[in-house]
Amino acid sequence: MEKYVILHGSFGSCDGNWFPWLKDEIKKKNVEVIVPQMPIGVGKQNFDSWTKVLDDICIDKNTTIIAHSIAPVFVCKYLINKKVNVKKLIFVCGFNNYLGIDADYDAVNAPMFVDKNLQNVKQFCKEIICFYSDNDPYVKFSAEKEFADIVSNKQIVIKNGGHINAEAGYTKFEEILKYV
Repeated sequence: MEKYVILHGSFGSCDGNWFPWLKDEIKKKNVEVIVPQMPIGVGKQNFDSWTKVLDDICIDKNTTIIAHSIAPVFVCKYLINKKVNVKKLIFVCGFNNYLGIDADYDAVNAPMFVDKNLQNVKQFCKEIICFYSDNDPYVKFSAEKEFADIVSNKQIVIKNGGHINAEAGYTKFEEILKYV
């Protein structure tokens, strides 16, 4: 059965941003949609704790993963490490090896980073789409573009989209529906 998994970012919530809206939109297709609450906070959020959540979901070749902020690079690392094939990846404001937001974010984001061979994620998914903004207040445009250049088949830059989150006015994210 076709499955969709929507993942929030660091210090995020499964009920935040555009995630509940997107879950409702995808459910109209009569498919399974999972929006897990990932462990968050210093000492709780790390690659291993997030891996346990995905392992319980049983990600496979019928799964589309939609991930925001730190979650895209986590997903890449997960797929590379586990050697799991998925149907499609849709990444929003993804980045790798970018520090400097603040000490707490650096502490929880760093374990998610892929030190080398990030492009290997393409072995496990043939369709990877990256959305990012030209004015993200948290992650530099160059970091998001570099991530997208390495992993994606298609890039969409949202003009004045901020971090494409509720803070930037995104409780809905209509543009993503074209790719779901």
